[in-house]
Amino acid sequence: MNDMIPVELITEQILLVRGKRVMLDRDLSMLYDVETRVLKQAVKRNIERFPEDFMFVLSNQEFISLRSQTVTSSYGGTRYSPMVFTEQGVAMLSSVLKSKRAIEVNIQIMRTFTKLREMLATHDELREKIEAMEDKYDHQFKVVFDAIKQIIVGNDSSPKKIGFLK
Repeated sequence: MNDMIPVELITEQILLVRGKRVMLDRDLSMLYDVETRVLKQAVKRNIERFPEDFMFVLSNQEFISLRSQTVTSSYGGTRYSPMVFTEQGVAMLSSVLKSKRAIEVNIQIMRTFTKLREMLATHDELREKIEAMEDKYDHQFKVVFDAIKQIIVGNDSSPKKIGFLK
């Protein structure tokens, strides 16, 4: 692709909705260089290719929440809740849009989703290693933790008076 889309741009446009990583129809249409209405029409004409786990429409509450999270509303005069596409839905878009750009952009988006998954897996592995270390070495540091707790608890008593006592 001559004008490669930066991974950062795609990553910024991946949102978490209903526990799934998704992209908005308007963000995808910008990447594919088509109007949002054209993208939506293509999806509606091929709706059987987009089950609920590939694409869904945001509820009014989700849409309001999404708009309130953006400081400057770039959604302006949008009258309809946007369609959002999961990774599988984005992959399906290339077969519906059928342009060379759609195929190239889809490849880049799929690579970004893969990198994101790898990063999250790395974080999970790191968390698991830390937890294993805590389990393994926790008893060795128990003395230190007990001493710290004792210092904290010991300071709760009323302070001793300093100076001359009558």
